[in-house]
Amino acid sequence: MSLSLPDFLRETQAAVRSQMQEGALYEELVFAGIVMDHMSEIGMTFEPVECHFEGKVGNANLRLSGYSVSDDSDQLDFFVSLYAGVDVPTPIPDSETKTAVEQCLRFLALCAEGKLAPKLDPSSDVRSLAETLQAIYNDLEQVRVYVITDRVAKSKSFKTRDIGGKAVRLEVMDIERLHRHWSEGKPRDELVVDFTQVSGAPLPCVFVPGESDDYDYALTAIPGEALRLLYEKFGARLLEANVRSFLSVKGKGVNAGIQTTLRTSPERFMAYNNGIVIVADEAFLGRTTDGSAGITWLKGLQIVNGGQTTASLYFTKKKYPDTDLSRVRVPAKIIVMKVQDSTKEEALVSDISRFANSQNAVRQSDLSANKPFHVEIEKLALSTYCPDGVGRWFYERAAGSYNTMLAREGSTPARLKHLKEVVTPPSRKVTKTDLAKYMNAWDRKPDLVSLGSQKNFERFMDSLREPEGQPPATLPDVAAFKAMIAKAILFKKAHALARPMFPAFQGNVVVYLVSLLADRLGDRIDLDKIWARQDISQALRQQLQVWAVEVNDALHRSSGGRMISEWAKKPECWDAVRSSSYSPVGDAIPELR
Repeated sequence: MSLSLPDFLRETQAAVRSQMQEGALYEELVFAGIVMDHMSEIGMTFEPVECHFEGKVGNANLRLSGYSVSDDSDQLDFFVSLYAGVDVPTPIPDSETKTAVEQCLRFLALCAEGKLAPKLDPSSDVRSLAETLQAIYNDLEQVRVYVITDRVAKSKSFKTRDIGGKAVRLEVMDIERLHRHWSEGKPRDELVVDFTQVSGAPLPCVFVPGESDDYDYALTAIPGEALRLLYEKFGARLLEANVRSFLSVKGKGVNAGIQTTLRTSPERFMAYNNGIVIVADEAFLGRTTDGSAGITWLKGLQIVNGGQTTASLYFTKKKYPDTDLSRVRVPAKIIVMKVQDSTKEEALVSDISRFANSQNAVRQSDLSANKPFHVEIEKLALSTYCPDGVGRWFYERAAGSYNTMLAREGSTPARLKHLKEVVTPPSRKVTKTDLAKYMNAWDRKPDLVSLGSQKNFERFMDSLREPEGQPPATLPDVAAFKAMIAKAILFKKAHALARPMFPAFQGNVVVYLVSLLADRLGDRIDLDKIWARQDISQALRQQLQVWAVEVNDALHRSSGGRMISEWAKKPECWDAVRSSSYSPVGDAIPELR
């Protein structure tokens, strides 16, 4: 059972309004932030940065709400937000989303030509973005512009455009598309491939019904051109979230080898390549030309192994258009899921992708060690009541489980209202990546947190692993859980304070601010007091506000004109911020021992 579109829209607007009450500046940026974070979590984009710009250059109107750049600086996404604050689903004319696209494309084109930076104030954050874009534009392999809106758009995408020699894909992420992702709990449902369209006929395959009730599977060979088309259409969303973290690590060697084979001996690709592993929600079997079994279409597919192979096919053909993909076949194992339970399914997909990606030996401890930790925190969250004896915090171990819980337990409107306002309001929900962010910021690792939620989460999980031969770490108890939540409260309050104070990169400022607080006062702060109040004192707020301005100055001063979001990822940045001088600690902060 999931929320209807009108309910989902109301929920989303309630989330926007609660952030506005906490002191955010622009509704449309808050909304864009919620959507960009969601897109990043499900792997549609990279680590997003809110960055608000609206202005005229010459007679051209320009607009931007945020952007994200891939780790290798070869893929760029731009976001532009059209927010109306509507409470019932309302159409938005295509002419309006098109205008926003044009204003964003103009911003991009001026950056690419180097004409925007000189016209902006040298100290502004948008200026450093414009300079960075000009520097990386020639090496970009993929550029996309997303219009984000809380209304319902008729067209969800527009024709690809050429800007400065780059093909720019134009998409609309409206409330309807967002709802579809959210309610299904996975973005895979948009990924449908019909092989009679992409390769002219069903794919010949060997179909093996599963022994268990978890899955069936099929073995086949997919034409290279079909895979290239799929990547062109869906991009990184084809690759299951666990896999994207592998992509940047494996480095250029693998890709270079794949590229050479594609260009010099495409017909040997099948012999040289290990192939790919695909997980799908549904498969439809038909007949190939000679009457044997074939896969006609797949729905909800994700590549859990072989993401590099797939991306390389696309990028090689793009870079060297004379590459002949018609002779390329890629071996593929297709796993068709039969599990209905989303938590079980997530675990199964994640295990398949872990094992499929472990060309080197996998220690069993690595796969299981991190799971009891999350299961235990989930249990503690369910059984530990706030000091009022009524409310609880919610730990979202599996994506979407908060909404599932509301749908399951909020059986009447009154119960749902009680759950959302008293028992576990959205402001008391913590995801796995949130927890890793709060813990590492408090642990004085702001450079790791600034790497983005997925990478920071991996580093956090690494820190929990025991060295080989050591006994497993003890699991968190109630006291540890309360301390974690106190750190979450501190972080959230710091975020609410800092958000309206700075036009861009508030996220980086907050992380560094919390790390600075832990560095200067960590051993004196009584986390039990924060848990008991479920809040921080006015005196501590004032201290954070004073230091926030000084942290922001230190970040900008030490960055040497680099983009703050990039500079913040470097250990040297933390050294610089940590060794700057700050106003003295105020008197009478009740949390200090």
